[in-house]
Amino acid sequence: MAQQESQDVYEMTIGIECHVQLATHTKLFSPADNDARDKQPNAVVHPIDFGLPGMLPVLNRRAVDLAIRAAKALNADVARESRFDRKHYFYPDLPKGYQTSQMYQPIILSGFVDVPTADGSTARIRIHHAHMEEDAGKLTHYSGHSLVDLNRAGTPLIEIVSEPDIHSAATARAYATELYRLMTYAGVTHGDLYHGNMRFDVNISVAPKGSSTLGTRTEVKNLNSFRAVERAAHYEFERQVDILERGEKVVQETRGWDDTRQVTTSQRSKEDAQDYRYMPDADIPPIVLTDAEIDTIQADVPMLPSEYRSRWEPLTLDISVVNTLLANQNYARIITDILDRAGEASAKRAAHWFASSLAQSGSGGDDDMIPVDTAAPYVSIDDLIALADMTERNEISSTSAKELFNELLAGASDPRQLALRKNLLQVSDENAIAAIVDEVLADPASAASIADIRAGKDKAIGYLVGQVMKRSNGKANPSLSQRLIRDRMAHL
Repeated sequence: MAQQESQDVYEMTIGIECHVQLATHTKLFSPADNDARDKQPNAVVHPIDFGLPGMLPVLNRRAVDLAIRAAKALNADVARESRFDRKHYFYPDLPKGYQTSQMYQPIILSGFVDVPTADGSTARIRIHHAHMEEDAGKLTHYSGHSLVDLNRAGTPLIEIVSEPDIHSAATARAYATELYRLMTYAGVTHGDLYHGNMRFDVNISVAPKGSSTLGTRTEVKNLNSFRAVERAAHYEFERQVDILERGEKVVQETRGWDDTRQVTTSQRSKEDAQDYRYMPDADIPPIVLTDAEIDTIQADVPMLPSEYRSRWEPLTLDISVVNTLLANQNYARIITDILDRAGEASAKRAAHWFASSLAQSGSGGDDDMIPVDTAAPYVSIDDLIALADMTERNEISSTSAKELFNELLAGASDPRQLALRKNLLQVSDENAIAAIVDEVLADPASAASIADIRAGKDKAIGYLVGQVMKRSNGKANPSLSQRLIRDRMAHL
């Protein structure tokens, strides 16, 4: 069945579980280093992470604070009392024989995320809950054996569980992207997707449109890019539609995403819910929070993406520009500061400069698997306002403004001195330009263009402006030159 026909007949329903690695210095229950990047296997592990007998966990308070920050970003309430449970299952990368999680009393209660979509509308995705838990280790499989690395064991996570409110692959990608922005802007995670700081499990089912019941779902595990979320959802939708069209039944199972082949592959069947034998963890006291401490922690959360969008509404920026700016939290702050200090015109100019520069460098997309503020250089707001003022007064051309902006972005300062050194300042002395215009109009080579303009071929004025620019060594203000040409021709 063709793609559009599938979408006309069947509806996909998606819920996403997102594991967010918390930006703590140490692990959730041990003093081991929480940064395993570029570390040798089993190099950042403590006896608590190994699950050795007699080792008692001590809850990392910073992880709790970050979960409280996450709740604000998710428009969710924080449980005044939450508890940890033991989730039992055997796997070599889980030496304790159980994972410490929150099954019955999670720290983050129901909330929602308003997701901007490509058509300019907003999709509200409800959050069922989010709970704290520790990560397991990592297995590397070889032909005849497997090796275990426990560097990741005990890493603090929150798992954000959405309701099945998503009905397209594009919306799934948009939700994952917005969730990433929220968690990084709130300072909950470093957001390094390459190293697994956020991982998405996509649960998808397909049913005929108008059906009152959902289809059998499959779960595509451990996706670590927004593009993969969209493509895996799209592929799985088409795969399930093909199964239903053949009169067969979709099997409930866990699947993986093969990014090279762009297909999902079966990993294990999941006919029935596994019995993890959850039980309260007697070694970890309940987390009891007061309204005052929750308010204090959440008051420290900086502006979130939705607030930036609201502040930027007077600038009437294209959605692509907004998304490019939001890819870097530092630049989003700068645009807002310029708006507050210098007004809409300057902020809009700076916004387009940033968007153009980031798009050209390839760092403004929503699929870069790097933190939003990686290598973001310092740019003086005073310099950007000065550059916008110079552009507004036609002291420099728009092309020169972009050139100077890129110099500022690379670490330069003082745009006026830069313009002087580069000989980029435009001549806006009307008398000086008028003299050059008279020379150009008197030149016999201009006769044909003058005749074309009089005949209604207005584009011919470009030749005359070009001659003025040439005779002024590129310093004449083009807009002023064009106005003076028209004035002179009206009186010839």
